[in-house]
Formats: sequence, structure tokens, C-alpha cells
Amino acid sequence: MTVAYRSVIVGRDEEIRAITEALGAAREGRGGAVFLVGEGGIGKTRLASAAGDLGYATGMRLMRGRSSTTGPLVPYRALTEAVLSLLRDGDPVDVDQLGSYRPVLGRLVPDLRPASTDQGDASLVILAEAVLRLTGLAGRGRGCLMTLEDLHDADPETLGVAEYLVDNLAHQPVLLIGTLRDRPGAALDLARSVVQRGNGQLIELGRLDRGQLARMVASCLDRTVSEVPDAVTELLWAGSTGNPFLVEELLSDVVDSATLVRTTEGWRMSGDVLTNRPDTFARSVRRRVEQLPEQTRELIMVGALLGARFPLPVAQAVTGLTDRDLLRHLQAPVAAQLVVADDQTPDWYRFQHPLVQEALVGLLEPGERTRLARRTVDAVAAGYPGLPGEWCQISAALRLKAGETVAAGRLLAEAGRRCLAEGAASSAVALLDEAWALLVDDDAAVRADALEALIYALAEAGRIGRALAMVDVVDQVAGALDQRRLAHLHTRLAWAAMLAGQSVEGMARMQAARALLGPDPLPADAASIDVVAAHLELDLPGPDRIQQVETTARRAAKVAEEAHSPVVACQAWQLVGTLVRHRDPSEATACLERSRAIAVEHQLSIWEIHALVRLGNDDALRDGGTERLEQARAQASRIGAVTARYQAEASIALQAVLQGDYQRAEMLIDDVWTATTRLKLLETAEYVLLLRAVLAGHRGRRRDMEATLTELRDAHGDQTRNSPRIHGLARTFCALLEEDRTRAVREMSRALDADNRNPTTFHLVGRYGLDLLLGALGTSAPASRPAPPAATPAGTLRWDRQFALFAQAVLAGRRGAHEEATAAVADAAQVGQPYPMGRHLGLRLVAEAALADGWGSPVEWLRVAEEYFHDAEVPAVAGACRTLLRTAGVRVGQRRSGLDHMPSALRSAGITVREFEVLQLLVDRLSNREIGERLYLSARTVERHISNLINKTGLPNRIALSEFAARGFQR
Repeated sequence: MTVAYRSVIVGRDEEIRAITEALGAAREGRGGAVFLVGEGGIGKTRLASAAGDLGYATGMRLMRGRSSTTGPLVPYRALTEAVLSLLRDGDPVDVDQLGSYRPVLGRLVPDLRPASTDQGDASLVILAEAVLRLTGLAGRGRGCLMTLEDLHDADPETLGVAEYLVDNLAHQPVLLIGTLRDRPGAALDLARSVVQRGNGQLIELGRLDRGQLARMVASCLDRTVSEVPDAVTELLWAGSTGNPFLVEELLSDVVDSATLVRTTEGWRMSGDVLTNRPDTFARSVRRRVEQLPEQTRELIMVGALLGARFPLPVAQAVTGLTDRDLLRHLQAPVAAQLVVADDQTPDWYRFQHPLVQEALVGLLEPGERTRLARRTVDAVAAGYPGLPGEWCQISAALRLKAGETVAAGRLLAEAGRRCLAEGAASSAVALLDEAWALLVDDDAAVRADALEALIYALAEAGRIGRALAMVDVVDQVAGALDQRRLAHLHTRLAWAAMLAGQSVEGMARMQAARALLGPDPLPADAASIDVVAAHLELDLPGPDRIQQVETTARRAAKVAEEAHSPVVACQAWQLVGTLVRHRDPSEATACLERSRAIAVEHQLSIWEIHALVRLGNDDALRDGGTERLEQARAQASRIGAVTARYQAEASIALQAVLQGDYQRAEMLIDDVWTATTRLKLLETAEYVLLLRAVLAGHRGRRRDMEATLTELRDAHGDQTRNSPRIHGLARTFCALLEEDRTRAVREMSRALDADNRNPTTFHLVGRYGLDLLLGALGTSAPASRPAPPAATPAGTLRWDRQFALFAQAVLAGRRGAHEEATAAVADAAQVGQPYPMGRHLGLRLVAEAALADGWGSPVEWLRVAEEYFHDAEVPAVAGACRTLLRTAGVRVGQRRSGLDHMPSALRSAGITVREFEVLQLLVDRLSNREIGERLYLSARTVERHISNLINKTGLPNRIALSEFAARGFQR
């Protein structure tokens, strides 16, 4: 055979040019995506391979994967192959640089997964972020090309990751190339939507025209176009109509059949070929199969039943061939035109093109297909005990080809449950839907298992409406199920309702489940119901709901431990710990420690870390320490518990706000908000946006605070549940830093009213701290005094305790107990040591009362407070302190620290010392991040300072500011 099977690429000059430009942009850090779309055989893979050659020639790293080439739906197949191709590279990537995202990739490559983690909270989006970071790391300084082929066969999870990647590649050194057929489906919808959003290109590959086909044939025959007989071109045009793969296949066929022969004078046609109809591709494949010996034919057909790729051990088990005979048959000339060794996986072969495999399956008669499918599936079961990984789906497909419908349905149900356990909820839905249809005649209990898994999968996949609609299906099968099985289905429906925010519907499902189980349910059943009920009750309005939820959660915790249900026990104890903190912090800690101990005992890493985060919050509330939060953060990073890590960082950010470390708080908030918004971790994203408003309030920046609160409402809807924090922790403090005591009292009243209507588990609203101080400052009756802080357990929390002690000092001083008052101030200052803003604000407020009532050391307290608020750039409070000092007869000079080095024109423009520092660094054309690193500011703060400088100087942009600074601030 003298035909060159791989011709040069013809007719794709514009496409190659576009890919070359995209590769160059990726190497420069301007990544993107290119989707190659067309019919089977049109040359998508050939063009993608050419892109790989171009990338390799310029030093780019290459990643390549193909979707579900074994036939059935296999989650993450293409991504797994792509990641493995990178890790097998001779210059491997140091994946440890991915930090907490390294173990997340364990869902694709098990070797990257720590032994002790269950990856329970690694959502699809977090996995996508891990892949994004891996590609960015791989392409650092050189660029990375990721090729995902046959996306039309991809599972929903792979398409979800691909969409996430292309939406976030603009500033990455990565080009993603995807190939897919031009048939309607999710993959084509994805490609078109990406183009509409401006995040990629869609290249539709058309068929070759006659001239291009002639060039391709000439390349295959190693001749010029003029040396190729016109009859050959016409024959191949009639048979292929310009499809490159069909051109090559039909050309091989006419050479094999001696219709086209090579002579000393070149290639010549033999016989009256122009009067014959050209062979179709299917007839061409049939002719080759008919030339095969019987054993070779059976071997090839077994491979075709397994998919576009197949393992030699299975084919050998079906055919009974020896190793030597097996390879002899596969490497025979005609067989070599159909199959070739897979260069990606040892001991696997693949068909020359998916169209070949499809044509071969079509050649099987029904009886032969059934016989071979049964023998093949038995060989798979013997060769892969337990059917791990994709073999469960492959076996299901083979059982279906063998006519064993129920067996296929059971295997698909098992595959669906496995996908659900791995987090591939959308694939699980597809598999379980098919299983449910196939199990129509199976045992009722088996069908119920599949239905329960399907409801769970629908809820996890976000298809809540359909999950809730399954109540009708549950009612239809109710007569064939026992009550316990039916109760499990209602519990699943209740969980779906909870996720949808439909608490009333959820409670109705729970009542149905309880009624079905009767008064004496099995302990495990009772615990699982109580955990769901506790979550549902927590969302119901009313002043007594916290107590009701606690009762339910305690019952779930107790029963779960007795029933050996560790996950339910962890979940329940953590909920109890959160609920009782306001009443008994010590008991809350004990509950959380219990949860952590159960998690450690049963190696439930995710639940251990969630317990650590809550214990860290307890530590911080009691004494301001963040050591355990840092421990939780580090451990979460180590095992890839990304959600828990961001929750820990958000808690650390809150403590940084309270402790006056505003620069660190701002950087943490910005980092967590950016990550959680991109990852769609909406609950954490909402919380850190709230923290940003609190941070602005604690710096006296009302405009920033209100703008953030508006952003919070726009992004996350009604904020009634956060009203206590908004009014008590943000707006009250902002008003006090503006010296607007009346407004502060009003805001605190709103906070407490909101908390009374719908009690929360958040304990820094001010009820046991700042509200007591504001009340004492506004009370004239000496008999009025707040309860001692220790009298209320929640009052022992350190942040609140400092204000309660300041309140005691005010009331003691008013009734003439001056020593007691002074001692209370000293205690408050000691308790408030971790909280400089709170402590100095307390000193400023107490000093005013001490001056009026003649006790303590108000002048000393005011000097200390004035110094702090001046340095913190809170002019209203610093000015109030100076005013009070003058009232006390103390001479006070103006504070202009740092202004003496600033040109008078800039001072007149209202430029602050910090803005001047930023302006000076613009001389070197530094980035926001570089300026922030020098001044210990976040990039976001630097951006705000630059915006202020532009407004105050009247200059048009940042470049003009830099030139202004370089000229020595001369216009």
C-alpha cells in the first residue's frame, strides 16, 4: 500500500491563521478559546493536532483529552486525560504550588487526593477553578494549550468545567481548543454562547471543493495535481462530496481493489470505472471486514462493541487468542487500516476514526450483536471485579445490546449513584433517568432505590423544580413500597424543598415521612429526618424557632450516635453548638468538640474542618484569638476543602476588622469575595460583602458603607436576616465615628428590634455590649445600671464585655462610686486590648461622662483616644476629643502630622497624607498591587486613592498623575 494515510492539511489556511494568532495571544497572557465545529471526518482532530504541533514548536505545554471515547457517559473523562497528559510530561508541573486546589484535582486523578479526605465539599465550580489554576501554572512564562476533543460526547460536568474555563481565560496564558460535531446539543450551545459573550471563537469547518480535494489526493499519492487522473478526482468527489476523512478512506479502497494502480508511468485507472457507482464509506468498511479472517473479524467486532477504544485483555478473553496471535491479527495489513495501538494507554487499541467504529457496529446482525455483547460483558465482569470506574457504564451498554434490560438498568442506577458520590450530579441525573425507564418491570424496592437517588441527584444538580415534581412519581409507586422506603423518598423531597427555600413544602414532606415511620422509627431513620427538619425549622420565621431547632437538632445528635450515623451526628452537634452559644458558650464549645471527635474517629475530614472553623469562631469571640481559625484554614488548604477554607478566612477577616487591622481585613475580604463570587459560593460571598460594609463602618466611611450595602442588596436580595448586623455592627459604629450619638442610638434600636423579631445566631449585634454603653450615656437616673457582664453568658464574649464594663463605669461614676468607676475603666481597657478602635471609642465616650461627673482620668483617656483617631484618619472623633480637652482647660495644638512635607497646593486640594504617599509612588509607574505592597494596602484601596487623586487634581487619568508626580507636582 503506497497511499500516505495522513495527507497535508488542505483548504484550512484561514483557520490555521486564526489558531496561530490565538496561540500567540495565550503565550502573552491573553488566553481564550477556539471551538472547531463540523461533521464527522471533516478534519477537526487533524486541525487540533496541527495546533498542538504549532504550540509545541514554540515551547508551550500541551494538555489533551477526549470525551467518552468508550461510548457510555463517563464524567470528567476528557479532563482526566488532559490532566494526566500534563503530569506524564517529561517536565512535570509542580502541583504543590496549587495549595488547597491540589487535592481538589483528586476527583480527576486519585493520586493527588489525600488518603483521609472524602472531598465532600468540592463542588463542580471549585473543581473548575482547580483546573483553571493548573492550566495557568502550566502555562506560566510559556503558554499552555489544552485540547478537549469530541465535546459532543462530553458529560455535563466536563462541559460545565469547560464553560468556566473559557469565561476566565482572558488573563491566563492558556488557549483551550474544543472539537465537536455540528449536531444540536449542549456542546454546540456552549460553543455558541461563548462566542456571543465574546470569550472565544467558533470555526465551522466546511467540506473541500473540487480543487482542494484534488490537492489532497495528490498529497496522498505523492504526486502533483496534474499527475492525478481526473477520473480519480471525480470518483472520490462523488463518494465523499469533499469530506476529508471519506476521501482518504475511499482512496485507500480504490487502491486496495486495484481500481487505481501504480504503473511506471504513474497512477492509472483500470477498467470502465466511470460507469460504476462509487462505493459509500459503509460499503468500503464492509469490504475490508469481509477480507478479514474469522478470528480477526470477531476480534475487531468485540472492540467496536466496547467503543472507539478497547482494552486488549477483554478482547483476548472473548476470543481466546494467545498474546502472539492477538497482536498478529491486529497488526495484519487490512486490520491495521481499521485499528491502531493507542499511544495514550498501554494495552489499548483505538479505531482509526470514530466513524469506523460506528460503521462496524452497524454491520453486526442482531443475533450476532446479542451473542458478542453477552460474551464481552461477561469478560468485562471477570476482568474488572466490581466494575470500577467507567466499566459500570460500559457493562450497562453491553447488557442493553444483549437485550438484558433489567440488568442494564441496575448497572446504570449503580453508575448514577457513583457519579452522585463523586459530585457529578448532572451525569447522575442522566444515568438515573435512563435506569428508571429500564427498571419499569423490576422489583419495587430496586426501583425505589433508583428513585431516591434520582431525587437526591436532581436537588444536587440544582434542578429543584423537577425534584419537587417527583412527589407525583412517589405517589404513583407508593402502593408497591413499604412504608420505610416511602418515608426515605419523602425525606429526600423535604431536603430538596429546603434547598429551594420552600420550608412549608419541606415540613409537609417531613410530616408525611414521620407518619409513615410511625411512633417507633428505626434510630437511623429518626436521625436523618430530624437533621433535615432542623434545617427546615431554622428558615421559618418567629421568635421561638431557635429553641425549636435546638430541640430537634439535639434529638438528631443523640439518636445518630446511638445508630452509628457519624455524618448525621457531626452535622447535628455542630448545629447545636451554633444555637446554644448565646446561652452557654462553654456548652457550645463542648458540642463542637464532640462533633470534631466523631469526625476524627471516622476520618470525616471535611466535617472535622467545619468543626474547627466553628471552634475557632468560639475562641475568637471569647478572647480574640485566631489561632484555631488559622489552623482550620491551613488544614482546609492541605486537603482541598476550599469552601471551609474561605469560611475560615471570612471569620479571620471579621476578627481583623474588630481588632483594627483594617489593611489585612480588606485584603482578606477582597480575596475571598473575588474567589467565592467566581466560584458561586453565594452564602460566603454574601457574608464577606456584609463584612466589607462593616469594615467601612468601622472606619467611619459612610459613603463606602452605604454603597456596599446597596451592592449587597442588589446581588443577594432582601437582607432582613442580616439586619441586626447591618444596623448594630456597621451603621451604629459609623454613626459614632461621625460623632452622631442620636443616629447611633437609633441604629442600635433597629438592630435589636430586628433581632427580637427573628433571633439569629450572630452574637455581636450589641445587645450585651455597646447598647448597654449607649443606654448608660443616655440615662440620667443614678439607679439605672446594666447587669454585670458575667450575669449573662453571652455577655462574657470579649468584644461585648469591654463595652459592658465601660457602661458600668459610667453608671458607677454617676452615682458617686468613683473608685469603682475608675476600676471598671481599667478593666474595660484590659479586656478591650485586642480591639483598639472599640477600646479607644469607649475611652472617648467614658471620658465625656467622667468630665461631667468629676471622676477618673478623663484628660489622659482623651489624649490617648485623640492620638489613636488622628492616626486612624477619623477626624470627627479626633476633633471631639480635642474639643473635650479644651473644655477641660487643656491647651491642644492642631494635628498636621505628615502634612509638612506636602506641597501647599496639594494640601489646598484636600489631598490626604495617604493619598500623597500613593502619588509619590506613581513616579515609578508601579501597579496597584506593587504600591499596596509598599504601603501595606490592598489593591482595591490603592485604586480608590488614585480615583480620589484624579478627582482632586483635575487630571484626566493615571498616566497624567504619574507625569505630574514626576515633574515634582508642577503642572
